Amino acid sequence: MGPLIIAGLTILGILLLLGLLASMYRKVPPNRALIVYGFGGPRVTKGGGLVVWPLIQSAQELSLELMSFDVVPQQDFYTVQGVAVTVEAVAQIKVKSDTESILTAAEQFLSKTTKEQNEILKLVMEGHLRGIIGQLTVEQIVKEPEMVADRMRANVADDMSKMGLEVISFTIKEIKDKNDYINNMGRPDTERIKRAAEIAAAEALRDTEIKRAEAMREAAIAKARAEQETVLAQSESLAKQAEAQRDLNLKKAAFEAEVKRAQAQADKAYDIEANIIQQKVVAEQVRVQQVERQEQVKVQEAEILRREKELIATVLKAAEIERQKQEALAAAQARKLEIEAEGQARAIRLSGEAEADVVRQKGLAEAEVILAKGRAEAEAMRIKAEAYKEYGQAAILDKLMPVLPELMRAAAEPLSRIDKVTILSQGQGAEVGVNKFMADVAKLVATAPTVLEGLTGISIQEMMKQLPGLESKVREIEAEVREAEPVPQTETAPVAAAMEPEAEAEAEGKTKAEA
Repeated sequence: MGPLIIAGLTILGILLLLGLLASMYRKVPPNRALIVYGFGGPRVTKGGGLVVWPLIQSAQELSLELMSFDVVPQQDFYTVQGVAVTVEAVAQIKVKSDTESILTAAEQFLSKTTKEQNEILKLVMEGHLRGIIGQLTVEQIVKEPEMVADRMRANVADDMSKMGLEVISFTIKEIKDKNDYINNMGRPDTERIKRAAEIAAAEALRDTEIKRAEAMREAAIAKARAEQETVLAQSESLAKQAEAQRDLNLKKAAFEAEVKRAQAQADKAYDIEANIIQQKVVAEQVRVQQVERQEQVKVQEAEILRREKELIATVLKAAEIERQKQEALAAAQARKLEIEAEGQARAIRLSGEAEADVVRQKGLAEAEVILAKGRAEAEAMRIKAEAYKEYGQAAILDKLMPVLPELMRAAAEPLSRIDKVTILSQGQGAEVGVNKFMADVAKLVATAPTVLEGLTGISIQEMMKQLPGLESKVREIEAEVREAEPVPQTETAPVAAAMEPEAEAEAEGKTKAEA
């Protein structure tokens, strides 16, 4: 156990010795200085360390950092002109880096606080600043602050060195006075500067406007040139487009002309072929129509002969036969004209040889129809002549009877246009009023045979006696005439029996005039 204890105690003693040595070794950072004083005299180190032996030595630290403080005097400074001014400045001071200066500063400030150090330095700085301000004018202080700062550093350098310090910088913050001397001092320069500034501004504005006008003119010229170039380019483009469109239209027109030419040739070939076929068809139709017309003419001739024979067979039906014959002739003529019109309409559509053939066939057909018609009419006239010769007045009466109703109707035509008849009656009797008017109308109708006898020299009554069958025919005609006559509207107004003879005559005359 003895050796172990000895070894442990030895180690403990070594550790205690090392701890003691460590506690004796003092270290400082670069911004501070360590001052060891006592046995062996003062020693200084900065940014390092020293062993301080207990009981025989002591050590203190001194800050090497920059000290910055404001120099704000409580009283005004007077310039060489006697003008009171207030000057505010900022000073930066530090301890010099050499050992002698550090020891000097330690002698002056080692036992003082930072506040006490700043107060001492401010008093020193204010004193030197007052002396410098008293040697300068306000204009120099205001206009040359760097010169004031240089003088300040030069004047305080000796005093600061004696304290182991140095002035890093001295800057004047503000200079002012209570009498507005500084403000008034700068007014002439201010006005001059303002005037110069206004002149310069006016000149600058003038130059600006000139340059602006020049720029606008150049811009307008450039714009006009650009627009001109644009218009030229557009014109060239439009011209090229027009040329391209023209070429396209020419090509299209040539193509369309070629197509139309080919189409026309095809249509022409088709039309020629169609015309040939149509000519054949029309020729066949004309031939068929010619045969039909010949058959129709034969049928009509047979019908005419049959009706003429019937006319000859009976005298009493002569008028009826004549009428039917005329109707048959009219129907034949109408049918002939219809056939001719159809032939003409079809013939017009033909061209070339077909048209000539149609015209030729049409001429032949017309000649045949006219020839047949002439023969039929001649035969009819011959038969009529023989009938008239054989029957004499009966035939004449047969012709007069159909026109007798028309004669009576023409005689009564003025009466049909009477809209209204007013009769003033003066009493009763057959010779007055409506009775007299109706009697006059009856007399007018009764004169028809007399008029006919005066025109022809034939007495209807004598003829009726000779031909009893005709009497009933005449009576039927007279009845038809009476039915065709309008019955005028009459108004009868009673007249007093005591009417004067002049009024009666006037009324009778008015009645006749209106009738």
